[in-house]
Amino acid sequence: QVQLVESGGALVQTGGSLTLSCAASGGSISTYNMGWFRQAPGKEREFVAHISWSGGTTNYADSVKGRFTISRDNAKNTVYLQMMSLKPEDTAVYRCAGAGALSDYSDGYYYGYWGQGTQVTVSS
Repeated sequence: QVQLVESGGALVQTGGSLTLSCAASGGSISTYNMGWFRQAPGKEREFVAHISWSGGTTNYADSVKGRFTISRDNAKNTVYLQMMSLKPEDTAVYRCAGAGALSDYSDGYYYGYWGQGTQVTVSS
């Protein structure tokens, strides 16, 4: 059973940068689609970014496009989310997720593996 553990969350100022990591154990994620989702207090979970198993395809929510970059290192069994130009509205718990075949990369319903999350807080 694949387990995902996120790290890298922190309190940063507006305009700052962070890189989140999602380390997998218990199995290889090299053939999985991987995604990042976030949930702010009182709000629905929302899609942030997706990367295909090879890393050749990436997709982003409009709200983070141009500021966030998703990447992966299959040799390290790890997925990353580089976040730049952070805004207060980026404040949320960020969770990584993994899936085999995907019907919709932006819908968390199709992801079978989830981490517990890491808190990102952006102060104004």
